[in-house]
Amino acid sequence: MKVNNQDGQQPQGKDGAQVSTGASGDAVPVPDAAIPELVIISGMSGAGRSTAAKCLEDLGWFVVDNLPPALIPTMVELGARSQGNVARIAVVVDVRGRRFFDNLRESLADLDSRRVTRRIVFLESSDDALVRRFESVRRPHPLQGDGRIVDGIAAERELLRELRGDADLVIDTSSLNVHELRAKMDAQFAGEEEPELRATVMSFGFKYGLPVDADLVADMRFLPNPHWVPELRPFTGLNEEVSAYVFNQPGAKEFLDRYAELLRLIAAGYRREGKRYVTIAIGCTGGKHRSVAMSEKLAARLAAEGVETVVVHRDMGRE
Repeated sequence: MKVNNQDGQQPQGKDGAQVSTGASGDAVPVPDAAIPELVIISGMSGAGRSTAAKCLEDLGWFVVDNLPPALIPTMVELGARSQGNVARIAVVVDVRGRRFFDNLRESLADLDSRRVTRRIVFLESSDDALVRRFESVRRPHPLQGDGRIVDGIAAERELLRELRGDADLVIDTSSLNVHELRAKMDAQFAGEEEPELRATVMSFGFKYGLPVDADLVADMRFLPNPHWVPELRPFTGLNEEVSAYVFNQPGAKEFLDRYAELLRLIAAGYRREGKRYVTIAIGCTGGKHRSVAMSEKLAARLAAEGVETVVVHRDMGRE
């Protein structure tokens, strides 16, 4: 948090970077290199602020929704003291915090004095598009009060007029769908890196029901069940003996090879459509042997191809 010295001036290090004072009163410099990059997301209600924020979150930004503008410098300073763990911060400012807008310009001036690299992204849309969006979700505009949706939109435009003029990037979402807006955000903030895809590979047992969050489901019940092999029954698919048994069965290795190839095709499409997370469910009867062994092998394939992968064995140990 910003701390003033006795004469009311913010102390500075030798390199001009802002500093804070500890309990002892000694100045503790904050290196310029530690100051996080900042993006302020604002704009018209219904124009896509949440989608833009979610896109930055998927790109690895630390996102704070509806932070009062007066607290933005504090958030930046906390990020600077995170030892590099918070290098990029995105803050969503909207009309829910309209009583704080008087503090925004002061906060921006404070950030400039700290040499913070900051950008303002403003989401814009036509009145017609905004009215359709509010009517489709059957929600009132936050500023319409007892009036109509168009009255709320007009009031919001006037409130945000100055901020729009200060914006570094204005995106008109009138004719954009969610995927197109994400693509625009990716183009501005993802750099040259391809958007990252994160996968959860989940083993499960059909007798306990399908995972409700599964994007893709594969059935391993076409393979012989190790449950009927007495020496393998107590073990799980994590044991080498069970895994070897499963992958020595006709079709097991072929399935792994072809399903991994299919997932490469699907992953490329997901990236194009802006999808960042996928849950791949691999099932067998009880979720103990075949699905576990296949999930482990499949996750290893995905990880080897650069997909950030987490393995979850939902029903293992449940019997």
